[in-house]
Amino acid sequence: MPEQITKYPDVTLRVLKGAGAACGDGAPQKILKQCPADRFCSLPTGEICVYGVAEIPTMTQIDTREIAAVVSPRFTFDRIELLSLSGLGVVLLLIGLILGFAAGKYSRKRQF
Repeated sequence: MPEQITKYPDVTLRVLKGAGAACGDGAPQKILKQCPADRFCSLPTGEICVYGVAEIPTMTQIDTREIAAVVSPRFTFDRIELLSLSGLGVVLLLIGLILGFAAGKYSRKRQF
């Protein structure tokens, strides 16, 4: 049974009630047992849990990382990418240190 995200959960619940759904009436939750009672709707064909945008972290079927990957795909990194980026940073730091020491030795030789 689906969990739904909407900007206007109260309006969505009113529309579902108007269509004959039992919403927030203490209807038995057979599948969506973790849905807050005031966001739960039961219909003859199934159940719906209506979440507002601010309630996304409490959803059980959709993970916030899945939403982030859709909303902002260029900023999603998995652990392997982050490790490779940090490894690249370490390599660049080491190269910088080596070049710095070499430049320091070269400049001391030229002064004497």
